[in-house]
Amino acid sequence: RALAHAADLPLWQWIAEITGSTPRMPVPHFNVLNGGAHAANELDFQEFMIAPVNAGSMADAVRIGADVYHALAALVRDRFGSLGLGDEGGFAPSIAAPEEALDLLVDAIRTAGYEPGVDQVAIALDPAANEFSQGDGSYRVLNDSLDRDGLVDYYRHLIDTYPIRSIEDAFAEDDHEGFRRMQAALGDRIQIVGDDLYVTDPQRIRDGGEQQLTNAALIKPNQIGTVSQTLGAIATAKSIGMASMVSHRSGETTDTFIADLVVGTGTGQIKSGAPGRGERVAKYNRLTEIAEQHPELPYGLI
Repeated sequence: RALAHAADLPLWQWIAEITGSTPRMPVPHFNVLNGGAHAANELDFQEFMIAPVNAGSMADAVRIGADVYHALAALVRDRFGSLGLGDEGGFAPSIAAPEEALDLLVDAIRTAGYEPGVDQVAIALDPAANEFSQGDGSYRVLNDSLDRDGLVDYYRHLIDTYPIRSIEDAFAEDDHEGFRRMQAALGDRIQIVGDDLYVTDPQRIRDGGEQQLTNAALIKPNQIGTVSQTLGAIATAKSIGMASMVSHRSGETTDTFIADLVVGTGTGQIKSGAPGRGERVAKYNRLTEIAEQHPELPYGLI
């Protein structure tokens, strides 16, 4: 921030110049339904997100996210009588099956007046498979034990049935064989993101690319530790043809650095929780502010 101030440049523009990136406004991935370690329900998967990939602008994207979030609130209230929130502002109703959560999202998207689809308002998942791994290459989902191929088949079933564009941490962080099978089977259909797998480490991302584990990496500045290492992780992913998604953390503040980071590096996608709770909304407000001040910046995935 100090260097950008000294150069009399907005932070995002300074980041773009030092990285040689083409800045762009990102597609936000709003975490609107929570399970796993983020919620006190029986849902094995941790995050269910909506992504307005076809919005005309950043302001439109935030409005769509807010519309769907409030439509979802009404559906959850009507069906479950409770509006408990998870760690990142998403609702945490008393459900267990991922399909129940996905049906809720599709209903909320339609209720809000939008079309669910991978090229319209898409869905993204973060199962956080560390939490339901059994440690031997098998996974427990809905009290069923699935081997690696069984879990890949289950993900295939979900993307055949719902408009899912991205799945993060589909396998446990040390299950490279599971990721390899997932990438081979589904990498040409969806974005497969490594988070716990890579921990924003440039060398781990490079290794993942060489081993064909995923086609995208999650980017968390305080996961690797420094801004320089964060920029190195994004550059490494780009150099091997891997996409990046900038992300917040579960324990957040109102700091908005990642909003400028995602615009300046032009990665095209960010996740920062639900469009609710001040520490999440701060990032979306900053993105909207940048877009209003610089309407020439393109919006969307790269």
